[in-house]
Amino acid sequence: MSGEGMSEEGMSDEAPRDEGLATRLLHPLVRASRAFEGLATPVYRASTVLFADMADVGEDRPSDSQYRYGLHGTPTYRELAARIAQSEGAHSVELVPSGLNAIALTYLALCKAGDHVLLPRNAYGPNGRAGRFLARLGIEIESYDPLVGEGIAAQIRENTSLVWIESPGSISMEVPDLPAIARAAHARGALVALDNTYAAGVLLDGFGHGADVCVQALTKYQAGHGDVLMGSASARDPAIAARLAEARHVMGLGASPDDCALVLRGLATFPLRLKHVGTSALRIAEWLKARPEVARVLHPALPGCPGHDVWKRDFTGSAGIFSIVLASETSGAASRFVDSLRLFKIGYSWGGTVSLALTYPDLDRPSASEGPRLVRLNIGLEDAEDLLADLDQAFDAIR
Repeated sequence: MSGEGMSEEGMSDEAPRDEGLATRLLHPLVRASRAFEGLATPVYRASTVLFADMADVGEDRPSDSQYRYGLHGTPTYRELAARIAQSEGAHSVELVPSGLNAIALTYLALCKAGDHVLLPRNAYGPNGRAGRFLARLGIEIESYDPLVGEGIAAQIRENTSLVWIESPGSISMEVPDLPAIARAAHARGALVALDNTYAAGVLLDGFGHGADVCVQALTKYQAGHGDVLMGSASARDPAIAARLAEARHVMGLGASPDDCALVLRGLATFPLRLKHVGTSALRIAEWLKARPEVARVLHPALPGCPGHDVWKRDFTGSAGIFSIVLASETSGAASRFVDSLRLFKIGYSWGGTVSLALTYPDLDRPSASEGPRLVRLNIGLEDAEDLLADLDQAFDAIR
């Protein structure tokens, strides 16, 4: 259609028409050439998709070879999905409005009434709370120790359809043995879903180590600026990928093309940002390990973090999030410490440009006594020296 109805000078070759103004604006004689390509993927906003003729509408056409309706993806959506699939080594990726949406999609695609699901105790909080809702659908959720390894076989039942893994746990940072758990699950016919958000799909090869489905909150490192919500659910096996796609279509889940464009923009600097925060976080974690005010540093790359040996074996690097357990057992010390920080802001999520800190007063991990003293730190793009100075003055403030 490029240049259709236009002369070389950009003027219409068609005879003048006498339609009203509204009609002429909606059905213009002159259109700009479509022969254009820039570096950025265009933002294609659409609900209605146009077809050349009725024969082209055919309902039996596969959705991945034709655009049918904006909800099921525009070129902006599909460009982002293809890039995430390539980075993960997936067959295909379903994009949804949030990371939690990706978790819910996985449940509804892979589980049915009467099924049993195993969920690690270090899982993302809303995933754990989903159990109450899923119980109404006849799906039972049972928790397990994330460090159980092959011992998980003892909890797998005949009706276990899904085993969740989060590596590492995004607060207490335990690194589970993904290959061992996957072997045990597959031996009994259960599928494995990995929340691979910490690794951003690239620091841990989820599919290569046994996962059947990988979910991520693209909100974090891929978007990277704290202003977009988006999730992904991917699969390497075409049959499992088809189940994810079917569930997304049935639930009417779509991702905004504007949000997809922002994540696509984030991908351009994603490797650089991930490398920077990983380096800064490790430096800060090592500094904190020597502080007398800190009882434990929970960073996968440091010896002493639960599952550190597994991290060394399976991961290619570390990200910008980790936790510390304060030495002080005084009630409220962790909150006072966070309140004393100046550069670190207080807020949920992570993976953005600004450093964050948060406490979890009711947490019972790594132990009941340590949970209320735990502070999770997300390292942003600030100079590491400035973040160290901020932490130092906060220790002074609570001493």
